[in-house]
Amino acid sequence: MLLAIAVMAPLFGSIFALFIGRILGDRTAQAATIACMVLAAICGMTSFVELIYGGAAPGVVSLGSWVSASDFHVDWALRFDALSVSMVAMVTCVASLIHIYSVGYMSHDKTIWRFFSYLSLFTFAMLMLVTADNLLQLFFGWEGVGLASYLLIGYWYDRPSACVAAMKAFIVNRVGDLFFAVGIALVFVTFGSIEFTDIFAAIQRHQSDMYHVLGADFRVYEVIGVLLFLGAMGKSAQLGLHVWLPDAMEGPTPVSALIHAATMVTAGVFLMSRMSPLMDYAPGALGFVTVVGGSTALFAATVACTQNDIKRVIAYSTCSQLGYMFVAAGVGAYQASMFHLLTHAFFKALLFLGAGSVIHAMSDEQDMRRMGGIWKLIPITYVMFWIGNLALAGVPPFAGFYSKDAILEAAWASHSLSGHYGFWCGLIAAFLTAFYSWRLMIMTFHGAPRADRNTMEHVHESPWVMVVPLLLLSVGAVFTGYAFHEQILGADWREYWGTAIQIAPTNHVLLRMEEVSSLVTFAPTVLGLAGIALAYVFYMFKPEIPVMIAEKFGPIYRFSYNKWYFDELYAAIFVRPTLWLAKALWQVDADIVDGMPNGVAALTTSGAQQIIKIQTGSIATYAFVMLIGVVGLVGSFLIFR
Repeated sequence: MLLAIAVMAPLFGSIFALFIGRILGDRTAQAATIACMVLAAICGMTSFVELIYGGAAPGVVSLGSWVSASDFHVDWALRFDALSVSMVAMVTCVASLIHIYSVGYMSHDKTIWRFFSYLSLFTFAMLMLVTADNLLQLFFGWEGVGLASYLLIGYWYDRPSACVAAMKAFIVNRVGDLFFAVGIALVFVTFGSIEFTDIFAAIQRHQSDMYHVLGADFRVYEVIGVLLFLGAMGKSAQLGLHVWLPDAMEGPTPVSALIHAATMVTAGVFLMSRMSPLMDYAPGALGFVTVVGGSTALFAATVACTQNDIKRVIAYSTCSQLGYMFVAAGVGAYQASMFHLLTHAFFKALLFLGAGSVIHAMSDEQDMRRMGGIWKLIPITYVMFWIGNLALAGVPPFAGFYSKDAILEAAWASHSLSGHYGFWCGLIAAFLTAFYSWRLMIMTFHGAPRADRNTMEHVHESPWVMVVPLLLLSVGAVFTGYAFHEQILGADWREYWGTAIQIAPTNHVLLRMEEVSSLVTFAPTVLGLAGIALAYVFYMFKPEIPVMIAEKFGPIYRFSYNKWYFDELYAAIFVRPTLWLAKALWQVDADIVDGMPNGVAALTTSGAQQIIKIQTGSIATYAFVMLIGVVGLVGSFLIFR
């Protein structure tokens, strides 16, 4: 019952703000949505405690029948297990703090009721996704967060860049969603059901099933695994389908925090863990997951090192961290993947909301090259950035240290080629992560002020309604790693996860993690500290060095600054040819489809106008015309008889 309240409360708040809040006023809309989110957080945390610590039994909460057609039957049902309650507790807590923060950040907006309605709708869709008991309901939540992200990214619809970014996110996600839908269809064909309970119970029975595709035979589990991951690539912005994520920064900063920390982008990681019983029997698909995840972690980290927009740096950081999560899932360490998802939610929300506090203080300035020298003016935000960056860089004892290092240990312990590829990509990314995190810190807060005098005169700490959520998120960024490490990844991990995560008998990656050498264990921390030190040298003590490197290695710098030219490549391959084809087809439509009937109509009109000219009103003229007609008729009869 509490789980159902946690899921449905944000929906009620969204509907209330949209239809009643707009009438009663912004304050009413804010109060209603925040009250519903706090209620959801209380119920979500209570459900978490009851299951994990209170001895409650996992189960399914049925809400009623949904689809019934012949042998196909799907219920609205909420899955009550460790995966779902962990996600519900995290999502509701983080989303509640973001709602509260938004009261201050969006205080000058013209349609506050609309913003809070969309924000709550987004949260509801994510909660529906993570509590789904079948793939169709999960797909409903999946598409729901896609729709809500479109509304929120394009919230300021009077800005062309926001509209373009919203469309880009929507279209790119549809590409991944197509593969996901095909994967769901193949699951139904294989298992005769899309209910998780039925699927997982039949895993052993269909291990040897084959599927003929592209002229060759493949194991069904491999095909399904690849299709599901391709769907996850869109939502979780993996390399190739990542191009929407940085542009999503066009939305308000609270939206960025919600999308990048607690919702949407984590949906793909959650899907891999939810489908772990199937994925663990698809080693080829898992290898693909690991390679893409490692490549994404490295790619995004290299790009973040050269970006100057404070929110885009953090956005590429999210992309990189998601790559880590997929590396863990790819080597079979789903527990480590989910652990990093949970810890990342707190410190990434902290960083995004901290960035919002900086932007608020700097009169909406987002370019770090126009900041600097403000750390004494906004000391609380500055300290919050320190905590968030320390967690992101994996410095002990902050949360990221426990979860990110566990992923790298699992990748090394997998003893697979793809796992080692993921390890080395992740290790290099760990160094780059620390480097760009402190580059951001130093450029934003330290050095001489680079903003104009008027901006600097108005720099001030954010109001308490924005600061308090930062303080609470910092608690999660500091303590969640230490508090849950042993439960989630320790020897008794099954007591925490129960049957929510099921692995094959041959999956021993968690046991092998205990055997990795100390060199592997300490390497990420050492490289992280080295990255921090290098950032201090480059941007605090010798700021001329980055300029010199950018000039000397111009092509490499531009390659990173232009995000590996993915946008330009896609524009050349997809966008411009599509526009050319659309214009060509439009021309065909205008000249032929519309041209022929329009031409006939014009000919008829022209003929009628000519015939009108013989309507003179003269009887002699009419008689002469009749005579001509009679002569013509008689002549035709004589010629053709």
